[in-house]
Amino acid sequence: MDYRKHIILENEPLNKALIMLDELAVDAILFTINDLGKLTGSLTDGDVRRGLMNGAKIDSSVDLVSFKTPKYLEENQIEITQLIALREGDFNIIPIINSDKVIVDVINFRKRKSILPIDVVIMAGGKGMRLRPLTERLPKPLLKVGDKSILEHNLNRFDSFGVKSINITTNYLSHKIEEYISENTSKFRTKIGTVKEDQFLGTIGAVKLVKALSQEYILVSNSDLLTDVNYEDFFIDFINSDADMSVLSIPYHVDIPYAIMDIENDFLKSFHEKPKYTYFSNGGIYLLKKELLNLIPLNEVYSATDLMNAVILKNKKIKTFAHNGYWLDIGQHEDYKKAQHDVKTLKL
Repeated sequence: MDYRKHIILENEPLNKALIMLDELAVDAILFTINDLGKLTGSLTDGDVRRGLMNGAKIDSSVDLVSFKTPKYLEENQIEITQLIALREGDFNIIPIINSDKVIVDVINFRKRKSILPIDVVIMAGGKGMRLRPLTERLPKPLLKVGDKSILEHNLNRFDSFGVKSINITTNYLSHKIEEYISENTSKFRTKIGTVKEDQFLGTIGAVKLVKALSQEYILVSNSDLLTDVNYEDFFIDFINSDADMSVLSIPYHVDIPYAIMDIENDFLKSFHEKPKYTYFSNGGIYLLKKELLNLIPLNEVYSATDLMNAVILKNKKIKTFAHNGYWLDIGQHEDYKKAQHDVKTLKL
């Protein structure tokens, strides 16, 4: 949505404002600006009605009835706690201003959940061998799940959390992904680019090739995941933990239908009746401080587990974030079939 539909000059007449508010429908709020483009107020249907009841005319300027102290967010100074407070305070649409108080964007919480100060890198260079023949002419991220590709499901979710940029690393059939991004850029508010690796660099090695990383925090994700993870919760947990890296973990529950015996030297010490165990697997999504990219060698095969081991050896902290919602690694045909069924009821 073009945020400029929410902007009106403060000297415009009320009848023009009413037309604009009507066109915005459920998102009916305007932000008034002066001749310099600076934010001066906000205007809703209620403001107009109260103004008319108090003697304003239909051709009076909007400045006469606008609310003069609207809430706003400052570009590059947005704190998550501030944003959450506005969202939970029933402020649905908030203008974002620059240092000159000029509106540069509008966040609509009906369409965008958050604004996260992170750059995202999606690792999409794999060949998807276990999904042949589906991936013989199409890279796995572009396989359709429902009416959208796996990649588009992930781009939509990252976009909805207001990440600063998304870069997709490619290799196998890279031109297909590059064409998709070129043809679909207008679907997303987030800036999206691609970076091609000339040789396969493992599950995280290609991140080193991405130059367009301006944020202090980087989120790296496998490209073949379908998940409803809340990236805002993931980010807040990471920041609050003061960790250097965080790994999404997926709980895996095992129920043993028999009594398990604790045996030592052939003698029974104890037993547990039908125990339940919970293990945690790597969810393929990582949050890390940008400085950790210095640990990744250039143009060498390097896996996410290699990085995790290097972080541990440096005596830095790795946090885990347990995700109890939906998560599916679409690696094999049965996974792909499950995804087609699940997407009918998922809210991604």
